[in-house]
Amino acid sequence: MTHVLAFDLGASSGRAMLGRLADGKIQLEELHRFPNDPVQAGGRLHWDILRLLHELKQSLLKAKHRGIKLSSIAIDTWGVDFGLLGEGNELLGNPYHYRDPHTNGVMERVLGKVTSDEVFGRTGIQFMSINTIYQIASMKEAGSPLLREAKHFLMIPALLRYFLTGEIHNEFSLATTTQLYNPLTGDWDDQLLEAIGADRSMFGPVVQPGTPVGRLSDEVCAELGIESVPVIAVAEHDTGSAVAAVPALEPSFAYLSCGTWSLIGTEVGEPVIHAKAQELNFTNEGGVYGTYRLLKNIMGLWILQECRREWERSGVSYSFPELVALASAAEPFACFIDSDDDMFLPPGDMPARIRSFCERTGQKAPEGAGAYVRAILESLAFKYRYALEQTESLSGVAYKGLHMVGGGIQNTLLCEWTANAIGKPVWAGPTEGSAIGNMLVQWITNGELGDIWEARRVVSDSFPVAVYEPNEREQWDQAYAAFKAMTGLAY
Repeated sequence: MTHVLAFDLGASSGRAMLGRLADGKIQLEELHRFPNDPVQAGGRLHWDILRLLHELKQSLLKAKHRGIKLSSIAIDTWGVDFGLLGEGNELLGNPYHYRDPHTNGVMERVLGKVTSDEVFGRTGIQFMSINTIYQIASMKEAGSPLLREAKHFLMIPALLRYFLTGEIHNEFSLATTTQLYNPLTGDWDDQLLEAIGADRSMFGPVVQPGTPVGRLSDEVCAELGIESVPVIAVAEHDTGSAVAAVPALEPSFAYLSCGTWSLIGTEVGEPVIHAKAQELNFTNEGGVYGTYRLLKNIMGLWILQECRREWERSGVSYSFPELVALASAAEPFACFIDSDDDMFLPPGDMPARIRSFCERTGQKAPEGAGAYVRAILESLAFKYRYALEQTESLSGVAYKGLHMVGGGIQNTLLCEWTANAIGKPVWAGPTEGSAIGNMLVQWITNGELGDIWEARRVVSDSFPVAVYEPNEREQWDQAYAAFKAMTGLAY
């Protein structure tokens, strides 16, 4: 029995997941899990890309030692970040982390050269200071020697694939996150590249999910003592893979991929590029098999993760279940935050930033860990409602409920409060959405599944889905109105 191997790398950890199809159902196994900690060096925040490569190789060794035969492998990661190869395809430095502050103020300067209408009209992508276009513009402004020497631009999965195969390809779903890819022409946008002074020659061809992109190289196979295996470009943006795994059986559905980031929206056949979508700052990221993901990026559980780290630094350690229990017991609707305020983007002392936000907006700051966590989770649930209402406005569809996937659904309180906030059912599952979506595209490419809808039915048959029905509608509606007033959100 052969397996597919999905490398699913998130912003805090990575995992190698084995999958096989048996009797019409998916069997999953975690082969290897490893941390993905950013490294602060020389005043800059980097990804430790060679450590990640090492962990991918350790995963392949574990499969070898267990006698597991692999039919293919694939990689998905977060978006926007990239590495550069120079002469002879040498790696030029560790890739920058999207939370590095070098892009501060850069978006505004770029939009002084080319208007926001032009950028959105040519890409359909949400304006975020972390987008690749502003990272490259920042490097150009600083006269980066890395940029001067670069011959190839590769998104993170493409860079890791290059190390494993020697092949150079960028993939569609990740290319769209750069705000440099034009979905109307199906290629990198020459006008935007020129506007930021980027060398067009380093941006190679873009392949679609489901494209075979080489095999493990002779060098890697000799190093590890393994046989060569085909490598497939899946939806290499982890959210693209997560949406592929949503167990929806109707073509029109709303989803929330929930983790360090929260991404909420719907799947569409064509990018939605018009004034209303731009006004609401929605994005059109590439999906699988000719689809786009019309969605909103929301800061997500990052704020809670950073709070927990800050408390640990001060000598108080909480497990996530303990924090959820404390939040459940705390006073409801005591204060709110806007998770997408710029102050919450960089790493650091999140409890202090929450206090600062409350002071700025005339609210009483939380007291105790439970109150902080409750404020974060309630505010996220309301932000989900806000984005879902905008999605319905743009799509013209009133969704029956919300599909939640990803590691964040293990926080059952967040799922419950999301159902209360949106006033509709939440269907939560599967947890390993990105890894499963990665596998689905491999199986479709290998001929083991017919298409994405057959694949989604298999997901539905394979994994339990927890259903959360809304409660206390009147109280949550009143609190939502207060949340919007307090945070200044309106549309």
